[in-house]
Amino acid sequence: MKYEFTVKGHPNVLATHKTTLEFTKDLYLTKAGDCIVGISAYFELDKIKQFLNRNKVRIKIKIDDIEEIITAVPNPGFDDEKEIVVRLGNFTSERTFAVNADKSASMLSRSLIHKLKNPETIAKITIE
Repeated sequence: MKYEFTVKGHPNVLATHKTTLEFTKDLYLTKAGDCIVGISAYFELDKIKQFLNRNKVRIKIKIDDIEEIITAVPNPGFDDEKEIVVRLGNFTSERTFAVNADKSASMLSRSLIHKLKNPETIAKITIE
């Protein structure tokens, strides 16, 4: 089973946060959102919730020929219509889709982040 959705880039994508990464449905991003790697996320909560009973999930971020894969453990308490947060640690909230991830925003390739600084960029996110 897999689910795909898209996010857009934004000039303020920094992706420097050392413990989290986030996709948001927000249409704008300030530089304070240093964990956000994509805005205008087009996901359906019910589709994402299908993965909450799994032992592990793979989250793939793909733009053209650049691809990053994050492996993490889903949080059964995830229930956010607007944000998907993935954390290195095990802190959970309704916004936390997954914990114990093997990558945070700061660990993503800078070539991927460079592309995500362009508001014309559309990244495909795949959860499986």
